[in-house]
Amino acid sequence: MKLLKYLFVGMVFGIILVKSEAVSWYRIYEMFKFQSFHMYGIIGSAVFLGVIGVALIKKGGLKSIEGKKITLIPKEKGFTRYLVGGSIFGLGWALAGACPGPMYILVGAGVFSMLIVIFGALLGTFVYGMIKDKLPH
Repeated sequence: MKLLKYLFVGMVFGIILVKSEAVSWYRIYEMFKFQSFHMYGIIGSAVFLGVIGVALIKKGGLKSIEGKKITLIPKEKGFTRYLVGGSIFGLGWALAGACPGPMYILVGAGVFSMLIVIFGALLGTFVYGMIKDKLPH
């Protein structure tokens, strides 16, 4: 029963993304061709709200559901890792027509070919986990 609230939030999130056309292949295609502001507006508002949320967590000393203080560990500074990682992520997004969250939403909407993409994403994550110690970080 405790996990039911997460299922509910996930379903609401999925409905919002479908209704806002954030999972639409056509909208993603428009974004990568710089023809529409639609997706940039959605992503930009998510980044803006994320920045506000992180600032509130840092200033307010908020606690998690378990009652523990939330601590954010600073990441190493670096340009190359974000450039390479972002490029790989963007290429995968452009080729698949969906980023990780919407992949599951599209399966729920009946686009079962996304199961192949999800399998590839999970396989890629597994391979990265196997070779991450050999990669420059």
